[in-house]
Amino acid sequence: MNPMALEDAVQHVITTEPVFEVTSANIRGTTYKVFKNIPGHVRALMQASRDAQDNGAAEYLVYGDERWTYDEFCAETNRMAHALQNELGVGAGDRVAIAMRNCPELLFLFTAIGSIGAITVFLNAWWTTEELEYALGDSDARIVFADDKRVERLLPISQKKHIQIIGVREGADQAYANYAGLLARSTDDSWPEVEIDTDDDFVIMYSSGTTGQPKGVVQTHRGAMSAVFTWLMQAALAPLLDPPEPNAPEPPRPAVLVVTPLFHVTATHPVFLTSMPAGAKLAVMSRWDAEEAVRIIRDNEIRRMLGVPTQSHDLMVAARQMGETLPTLEFLGSGGAKRPAAQVSELQEAFPNAQIATGWGMTETNANGIGMAGPDYVARPGAAGRLYPPIQELKFLDDDGDEMPLGEVGEITVKSPSNMRCYLNKPEATLEVFRDGWLRTGDIGYIDDDGIVTIVDRKKNIIIRGGENIACLDVEGALHKHPAIAEACAFPVPHERLGEVVGAGVYLRPGMLASTEEIQSYLAEHIAHFKIPEHIWFLEGPLPRGATDKLDRRGLRAQCIKSLTPSESTT
Repeated sequence: MNPMALEDAVQHVITTEPVFEVTSANIRGTTYKVFKNIPGHVRALMQASRDAQDNGAAEYLVYGDERWTYDEFCAETNRMAHALQNELGVGAGDRVAIAMRNCPELLFLFTAIGSIGAITVFLNAWWTTEELEYALGDSDARIVFADDKRVERLLPISQKKHIQIIGVREGADQAYANYAGLLARSTDDSWPEVEIDTDDDFVIMYSSGTTGQPKGVVQTHRGAMSAVFTWLMQAALAPLLDPPEPNAPEPPRPAVLVVTPLFHVTATHPVFLTSMPAGAKLAVMSRWDAEEAVRIIRDNEIRRMLGVPTQSHDLMVAARQMGETLPTLEFLGSGGAKRPAAQVSELQEAFPNAQIATGWGMTETNANGIGMAGPDYVARPGAAGRLYPPIQELKFLDDDGDEMPLGEVGEITVKSPSNMRCYLNKPEATLEVFRDGWLRTGDIGYIDDDGIVTIVDRKKNIIIRGGENIACLDVEGALHKHPAIAEACAFPVPHERLGEVVGAGVYLRPGMLASTEEIQSYLAEHIAHFKIPEHIWFLEGPLPRGATDKLDRRGLRAQCIKSLTPSESTT
């Protein structure tokens, strides 16, 4: 069989595989290309995935020594769904928050909440009490499932915010109630009977933007399901674009390792949700440990890993040190940040059986977007990839909203049913990025005549530290609370392992003193640790500004980075 051109392969799959049939639909007043026959919501996805999971008998979820078959996973999800309804009074449209590190209970809760038409609010596990309080107030969630560290941070605000805390695992003894008790009292493992519209809200995930506070990204069931089946279609296209050898054996069952936090879209959507209809086994790590990842990949014959570029590099170093070649690894993808170009060929050499891959997506797009893998990526390691067909549309716009021609730089703008519904409680911010169904992403790039997209810059003032997005204004807002700081400006500082870390230039109030260590300690009470500047430069005068009196962020950044050693203190 000869390889097909991409357009021919897409048309072949659309016309021969009913699940990928495409039609159009009016969604909130805008017409989109949509999949016609995919499951409409997460409960339907779970039900439809049973066949792919060996009629439910396949081992599905692995967490240390704990194991669940797919049927057992669905049964526990359903028991928790009934507990949410019967003991906690959760109904369709209610918001239930989750604040914890990766663990199986997070997955059971996520699917249980969604299967009764309620809305999961994911809270960043690294947030401080102050940050958690903001998100709970913004989302109006009144029930929070939390592990031990998050219970400790939530208790000071629980009465003030009228929040019911449900402890999970190590947090069970500290909270008013606990997950295990709820589950033990719930014996009904039948599927909940709640009507869910595909355009109902499904998840709220918080994303750092250019404003000081994170924005709640409201995703719908249709948005998530559309993204999942877009990725599944790429798997259906693969043998048409690169046909296997004649009489090649059937590929082994997929097995995926979860290495990024499940409160981020990279882990929940392309990894967890997609694993069910893909028939994949899912192994979950509670936190990143490269040597432990090597052991899990080796012992569980893991075939796919998707993480931030730092994790790919860490895995390569650990495997070499441990003398492991990880021959089962077939796919090593990265998202959340751009992988250093030199790392691509190095990874391909270290893991010759694996396709090295990159992807671009956003919380606002349900992680759907652009990607590239294998020889294409090795040949163009600085590129982001091609738009995933068939329901996405792409264009590049200038500041006036005019479309840029092929090869010209513009803001990446996408239209698809995977796009978010809105920013929670922020109609102006929503209108700023949406126009006629098109989402302006804040990333700047261009597309060549092969359909390859390259991202060259960011329009937003965002720092991407190891895949974690940090709003400069968020950091600056915390810095300005410090009594000695008159002015502050945050910016990215290059970092070999993490890609970028946070740097800041500050101007102190006359006659006041501060040191880097003292400021960092102060900030730890107000913002998550990954947002705290690792480098602080003390300026002798007010921060530089442009003609419109806006901070000259780029100029200040260049000035500070020129000095090899940031000042530690000043008077």
